[in-house]
Formats: sequence, structure tokens, C-alpha cells
Amino acid sequence: MLLAKFSLFGARTRALNLTFVACLGAPIPGLAQVAEHAGTMSMVHAGDDVSAIAKVLGDACQIDVQGRPGKKFSPTHISVPSTCKTLTVQLIHTGRKPKTAAGHNWVLVRESDVHAAIADGLTAGPDYDWVKPGDERVIAKTAMIGGGERTSVTFDVSKLSRGTAYTYYCSFPTHAEMMRGTLSIE
Repeated sequence: MLLAKFSLFGARTRALNLTFVACLGAPIPGLAQVAEHAGTMSMVHAGDDVSAIAKVLGDACQIDVQGRPGKKFSPTHISVPSTCKTLTVQLIHTGRKPKTAAGHNWVLVRESDVHAAIADGLTAGPDYDWVKPGDERVIAKTAMIGGGERTSVTFDVSKLSRGTAYTYYCSFPTHAEMMRGTLSIE
């Protein structure tokens, strides 16, 4: 019973932390949240919410994104310079579990499409990495990978518009609601 109450407190704290971070646009130092992963509790500081700017290499840009235990991405916000013609996202799964148990991928959609894309992906199933085949809402996606693996996707930045809100998420079931980040063109 105490564990159940602590879990609820953790969820409430996590929601409040995310609200504060979203409202202020920056992490709040020292503010902690509780994260559950594989049945264990661990402390994660809101300072884990990190913004990063894609590295410019001529007219191509790249960024490394970690898919971490605790259903988290790092960074949680990616800024893409408007001079980029292409963006390569390299996803690195820092966990240990195989993709069938806790896989990670990186799926980019408009913020307004995220819930529908996730719902349709769940019906697509594991054969399609939990992403609906041919889904026009999906701007870019990587393959689903397991712990210790890497994958990447390169896409044309002209598919993105300045001022439009984009969300990236992991489509693995139960990951998508927590494991998200935002992307913007600067």
C-alpha cells in the first residue's frame, strides 16, 4: 500500500515538474522527480531535461539522441538551425534490454498529430515497430533497437516549418506517453 501511495506521489511530482519545465522553457535546478523503470524506483533530476542544437556540417546537420532507461530521451529538445538542408538523428539505446522487452526508436510528427499517430501505431504491432505503415503524419523515424544498439535516420529539413511544434517519441508500447521530446527550426 505504501508503494502504491509513493507511486502516485511520484506521478504527481513528475507531472508538476514537467509543467514547470514546460512553462518556463528551462529545467529547474534541484527539482526532483520519481521515475519508475523495471519495477524499481530511482531519482531523476529535472535537470535531465536538456536542449541541444544540431551540429552543422556544411549544409547537413546531425545530432545524437540517447534512448535511456526510465523511458527518457536525452536531449528532450532539439533546435535545428534553418541553414540545415538535412538532419541526421543517431539514436543510441543506452539500456540493456532487448528490443522485444524495452526497445527504443525515434519517431517525428507534428505535435498536433502525436496522439493519433501513437494510437494507429499500436494497431500496427511489433512487425512495423509500432508505427502505422505509410503513415503520412510521420516525418521521420528510426528502426526499433535494443540495448547497446545504434540506428539513424536522415531526412530533408524542408519538410519542417519554422513556428510549427514538432514532437518526437518512442513508439514502443507504454513508452510513448513518457518518452517524448520536442524539435524546432531556429
